Amino acid sequence: MSFTHINIGSLLAPTPVVMISCSDRDKNFNIITIAWVGVVNSKPPMLSISVTPERYSYGMLMDTKEFVVNFVSEELVKFADFCGVKSGREINKFKACGLTSIEVEELKYAPAIDETPIFMACSVREIIQLPSHTMFIAEVMGVYAKDYLFDENGRVDFKKAKLVSYQHGEYYATAEKLGFFGYSIASEEVLKRRMGK
Repeated sequence: MSFTHINIGSLLAPTPVVMISCSDRDKNFNIITIAWVGVVNSKPPMLSISVTPERYSYGMLMDTKEFVVNFVSEELVKFADFCGVKSGREINKFKACGLTSIEVEELKYAPAIDETPIFMACSVREIIQLPSHTMFIAEVMGVYAKDYLFDENGRVDFKKAKLVSYQHGEYYATAEKLGFFGYSIASEEVLKRRMGK
């Protein structure tokens, strides 16, 4: 089978789609939906988000240096899309979507979205100006998951979260578990326990 050359671009798929909640110092909240997010360090846990300077949230991120990464479930995907195409300059996205802002213990300004299954409280440690975007590298200060997501062993069952991925302008469900890290060399006993096979 042959390959066809396509235009050069940042065509990486799938990527997470997340709702970033942030605030200015007067507690005016906003939500920005982005797919340019990723883990960049383990100890301490750190991740990055990339935002264009034209976005309404950009000034908030530069000012308070904190944000919350809210995971997007299938139930939230329409709101995630709305928050990605509408500007917080014109509307209050929390009110428009009927979403609830909640305080986050580790942060001073940025709220979390109560309806998200999982959220990560982040504090910016470094800012890198790139040609089209600004990358905010942040330390993860706290991670929270809804109680219903935990299995009998106290681990988060991501299948229950019904998370969504983003692939070149389209949203996809990710609930089907195909394996786990190391499953290719796992014993039959471990496979049966972890995969039910």
